Amino acid sequence: MHPKLFQIGGFVQHTYGVLVATAFLLGLLVAVRLARRQGLDPDHAFNLGVYVALAAFLGAKLLLMATDWVYYSRHPGEIFSLYSLKAGGVFYGGFLAALLFAAWYTRRHRMPYLKTADAFAPAVALGHAIGRLGCFSSGCCWGKPTALPWGVTFTDPYANEMFGVPLGIPLHPTQLYEAAAEALIFTFLMLRWKKRAFDGQIVAFYLALYGTARFLIELVRDDPDRGFLFGGLLSTSQFIALLMIALSAVIWRRRPRIPAATTRKP
Repeated sequence: MHPKLFQIGGFVQHTYGVLVATAFLLGLLVAVRLARRQGLDPDHAFNLGVYVALAAFLGAKLLLMATDWVYYSRHPGEIFSLYSLKAGGVFYGGFLAALLFAAWYTRRHRMPYLKTADAFAPAVALGHAIGRLGCFSSGCCWGKPTALPWGVTFTDPYANEMFGVPLGIPLHPTQLYEAAAEALIFTFLMLRWKKRAFDGQIVAFYLALYGTARFLIELVRDDPDRGFLFGGLLSTSQFIALLMIALSAVIWRRRPRIPAATTRKP
């Protein structure tokens, strides 16, 4: 845990910000390269990646506020506070906003939606894996107390002040669980890339695998930012994870009868 990468006077460079920027750049590089292999316009893919990142940033912030609307409705000034601006937001809010924008952008520029989604799915997994390391460095998205030997004890008062992470208590390192899950998903998707049987298979794999991983990780998460539904039965993130798994099943069921072209551009 190292929330501050460095500080010069009153300027603080947070480790989280550097890792998120790294995640975006590497993810964008992967997406553009895979798009080119799919025969897609790399310029459109690059622009889509940039715009989707902006949409994801706004969506993550909006869902953060929506899941804790009772607090923000009573303290509207906090919407634009330093804490809210620095908070990473809720990943699924960013994911849904990015998905909606991507659907609009690909339709406007006549980009094959499933091919485009296949190119971006591994990039999202890689970027998210790195981003979760940023969460670990900051202390946000923490887990429940645990007696397991790999429990992590946070001790930095700055992290407690900024994100509310409990100090001095061994916690499930849910940030690392998710980073590891996304790294494995990225590896699997890249290994399956040349073996995919139809357009949309890679994104279907991503939706099913990440949805399952996130649903299970939510069982040991303990931060309040995700919100809860159905009287606390499911977290908002678990509900969206189930929708992701369902969408994966729909894509798989409606897969094209004609396999995707086996010849790919280098």
